[in-house]
Amino acid sequence: MSDQTILVTGAAGFIGFHVARRLLAKGCTVVGLDNLNDYYDPALKTSRLDILRGERRFSFERTDLADRAAMARLFAKHRFARVVHLAAQAGVRYSIDHPHAYVDANLEGFVNVLEGCRHHGCGHLVYASSSSVYGANTKLPFSVDDKTDHPISLYAATKKANELIAHSYSHLYRLPVTGLRFFTIYGPWGRPDMAIFMFTRAILEGTPIKLFNHGKMRRDFTYIDDVTSAVMRLVDLAPRDHGPAAGAPARVYNVGNNHPEDLTHVVAVLERELGRAAVKEMLPMQPGDVTETFADVAELMRDTGFRPQTSIEDGLREFVAWYRDHYRI
Repeated sequence: MSDQTILVTGAAGFIGFHVARRLLAKGCTVVGLDNLNDYYDPALKTSRLDILRGERRFSFERTDLADRAAMARLFAKHRFARVVHLAAQAGVRYSIDHPHAYVDANLEGFVNVLEGCRHHGCGHLVYASSSSVYGANTKLPFSVDDKTDHPISLYAATKKANELIAHSYSHLYRLPVTGLRFFTIYGPWGRPDMAIFMFTRAILEGTPIKLFNHGKMRRDFTYIDDVTSAVMRLVDLAPRDHGPAAGAPARVYNVGNNHPEDLTHVVAVLERELGRAAVKEMLPMQPGDVTETFADVAELMRDTGFRPQTSIEDGLREFVAWYRDHYRI
């Protein structure tokens, strides 16, 4: 892997930043792509990017995924050995009011990445899907063999579409593709629009935290180091055709902690770490949300030896330590 040039899209984002750092630590040459949009505080993206720019083997391209000509030039210039595609318009709730942002980045942008891989000899595309594809499913834990035909947000629908489009490219052009259904990722350098970041900020400021479904929610919170470990195991594990009906070198995996946590327990751990009580605002269920997520990671464990290593207590301790340091609290 170390002599390869790898494209990481969304390199100034939460997961992309951590994956790029791990690849650089292994000696890879990394080209990072991001459009540095203002969906959340661009200063956090710039801070991540400043760290990456300190690495000799890292270069940065400020490009929008939906810019077809710019994406074609990028792929023609570098002829990437591997692509880790983590850029997307994120957020379930944001998609309710901003649908075109999701079509541009998650559909048009995704096809531009696939076209680049197809025409320029990419050996493996690893791309971010989401646990949200399970939608209204009630069977737990969520298995990659479950049907995912009923997304309940546009964000989820675009991620399901990514899986279908990737499979069609894999079938037509023999492009090895691996989709990763991520489950509620948290940790240092995390996203400010995610629950743990928002809860931490609110508790420290003494403002209310919003607990939907009156706090009766469970999430398979997954620590960022476990996520990057899974990605690193998969980058060079290009899938082969599997099963007589598939006819394509394409796989999809769940990447989760395999252990859902009660949201009220997560808040209690944060209160303990921060030394302050949360002001709780109990609210009804939000449109596009689900009460519980739970990842079955058996296939990922079987194929890569992956095991989630980080308890919620240890992960939240690390996040709070980073938050205090980064914001000088």
